[in-house]
Order: sequence, then C-alpha cells, then structure tokens
Amino acid sequence: MTLGVAGLVQIATPFVWLGAVLGISFLETPLKFRAPGMTIALGLGIGRLVFRALNVAEFVLAAALTAAVFAGDHGLGADPTTLLLIALWALLGIQVAALRPRLNARTDVILAGGSPPRSHLHLAYIALEATKVVLLPVLGVLLVLEAAA
Repeated sequence: MTLGVAGLVQIATPFVWLGAVLGISFLETPLKFRAPGMTIALGLGIGRLVFRALNVAEFVLAAALTAAVFAGDHGLGADPTTLLLIALWALLGIQVAALRPRLNARTDVILAGGSPPRSHLHLAYIALEATKVVLLPVLGVLLVLEAAA
C-alpha cells in the first residue's frame, strides 16, 4: 500500500484531532482547577484562551481532513466518510457559533463578580466533545480501511 500526501493526511488527521480534544477537554481542563493556587477567575481566563486556540486548531484540522478526503480517491457522496465529516463540522460549528459565545458571556458575568443562574451549557459542550471522541476514531479507522482496500 502506497499512500500519497492526501492519504497520509486522511489517516493521521482524525487521530491528531482526537488527541487534541482528549488532551485539552478531558485532561487539561479538569486538572487545571485542581492546581494549587488556581482561582476560578484565573481558570476561566485560561480556559477561554485554550478553547479558542483548540477550536482554531480543530477548524484547521477539519479543513485539512476535508481537503485530503476530496483530493484523494474519495469524492463527495452520501457514504459513511462524508457523513462523518459533515457530523464533525456540525459539532464544531455548534460549539463555536452557539455554545462558546454563551459560555463566554457567562464567564464575563462570573469574572465581573456576578453569580449567573445555573446552566447546562458546559454539559452540552462536554456532550459534543464526547461525541467527537467517538466519531473521530471511527472516521480514522474507516479511512485506514479504505486506504488498505
């Protein structure tokens, strides 16, 4: 099996993206608030910067993966690879366009000393991250299998 650049990008990108999501969302974020001397304000400020950077990286990875899939032998169709790509783009779009602005507004209230009402926004964000954690390796394995065929 000889892979071109598009094939290598197709295979590597879902797993790199998965590692970024796992490392930031499920390792760094919960541990950050356990660090000695970490305040809520400092943790929220760091979190805002880290998640903005993660989302930018995710958009770059999603674009690279999409370009590699369509530059390869795959093409556009209603197959599992395309559907998984669409689902990942949708999850990322919901997080960035719908949830993050509302989470940032909530953070602004907390940083200003306010106490906003309870919210399930973080749980929704975590659920979307968990969904990506399921979809990314499925897509990666699917692309490996397609490359091996």
